[in-house]
Parts: sequence; structure tokens; C-alpha cells
Amino acid sequence: MSDLTFPLADIHAVRTTNRAQLAIGAFLAILRRDLKVTGREFVPFLLQALMNPLFFLFIFGKVLPGMGLASGNYAELMLPGIVALTGMIAAMQGVTLPLVLDLGYAREIDDRLLSPLPVWWVALEKVIFGAMRGAVASSVIFPLGYLILGNGFAVRGDRIGTLIGMVILTGFVGSVIGLLMGTIIKPEHISLMFTLIFTPLLFTGCTYYPWGALQNIRWFQVLTLFNPLTYASEGLRYSMVPPVRGHDFPTLGLAWILLALCTSVLILFWVGRKTFYKRVVT
Repeated sequence: MSDLTFPLADIHAVRTTNRAQLAIGAFLAILRRDLKVTGREFVPFLLQALMNPLFFLFIFGKVLPGMGLASGNYAELMLPGIVALTGMIAAMQGVTLPLVLDLGYAREIDDRLLSPLPVWWVALEKVIFGAMRGAVASSVIFPLGYLILGNGFAVRGDRIGTLIGMVILTGFVGSVIGLLMGTIIKPEHISLMFTLIFTPLLFTGCTYYPWGALQNIRWFQVLTLFNPLTYASEGLRYSMVPPVRGHDFPTLGLAWILLALCTSVLILFWVGRKTFYKRVVT
């Protein structure tokens, strides 16, 4: 009896391992395909992701300070917000727009669903891919920001690890928002929904102003705490803004920032996974 038990267990283990390897291989193949497609369209991708942020950076970081209508260190405070905004929007667009098309009448996503991997892995691949797009877009802001701002460009060098982590985490937040949007928005409503979501996200996300500066507008300061972009912007300010007169620039606490962003990723992915499953499984 025991002689039969071990071979059967070994066979089961081998089958489980083979299924896992097959699923991982399919997952990586889908991810490579998306990366290859983006590589072919890299210039249009950068233009789509960077056009608005760079003009905002030029006007608010270069033109207005040059005219004396903004303080000299305003560019230092705004640059982290621009990095956060760029990464989050690029990640959102990288997931939402393709997903809306894939779930449309042509059902182009069906070929991925037929791959030998769990259904929710297809959603996970889109989230990872979107986060990578967001991280790339955010990273490009740094050399371009240096060219635009000149002496106004400043990034502290003692928190590079935290900076990299915040850029990646911001991309994940944007991609899970994109997953949820892409599974609940109909193709004919995509332009309207982007306007209705993008505008509040932009102006309540502490992109162009630090959170602490809103203390005299307490109701609005509290309102911004419901926007994940606020935590991404403040986290990047914590990582980037150099000390002022020997003191770190005041931001939201890093522990609260990480807690809010990680919680947003987990909750939004959990909800987005469920809405994705409802759209693709009938």
C-alpha cells in the first residue's frame, strides 16, 4: 500500500508543478507581448503621458517664478507632484483604454482568457504592465525636469531608495484604478468618465501644492485625504525635496503614506478583480 502512495503523490506533485510552470510561462508571455507592443509605440506613449505634465512644469515651475508670481522654491515643491501625476495617469491610461477595447464587442481579450492560467492572473498582468508604464513615464520626468527647470531642479540624494519605491507604488495605484475603470466603463462613455475622474483627481491630489499648506482651508485639506494621488505626491515630496535651512520639508508622515497607498492597491485590485471576472466570465 505504501509503495503505491509515494508514486501517486509524486505524480500529483509533478502535475501541479507543470501546471504552475505553464501558467507562469503564459503570464510572462502575455507581459512580454504588451511590453513589445509598447516598445514599438514608445514615442506616442511618451507624448501621450508627458505632454500635459511638461507644460504644467514649464508654466508653473519656470514662467511664473521667472515673472515673480511664484516663490523661488515653488518648482522644488511642484516637481514631486508632477512626477506622481505623470506616473499615475500613465498607468491608468495603460490599463483602462486597452481594457475597454478588449472587453468591447470584438472581445479581443478572449485569447488571453484561453491561456493556461487563472482568470485573475490576466487582470494581474494588466496591473503589472500598467505600473511599469507609469514608472517609466515618471522616470522620464527627471531628465526633462532638469532641462526645463535648470537651477530650480533639486532632488535629494539620501532617499533614492524611498524615491524608487514611491515611483513604483504610484504606478501600481494608477494601474489598479485603471483596472476598476476599465471594467465598469462602457466604450461610449470612456471620454466622459476620464474627464469626470481626471479633473477631481488632478486638483485634489496635492499635485501643485503641499498638503500642509492647506491648513487654513481645513475642509479642503480633509477632502484631499480621500485622493490616492495626495499620498503619492506627498510621498515623493518626502523623497525629493531637499532640507530647508537644515530641516526636512514637512509632509504627511511616511508611515501614513505607505499605509494609504498599499491599502488603496489591495482594495482597488480586490474590487477590480471581481468586476473583471464578472465582465469576462459568463
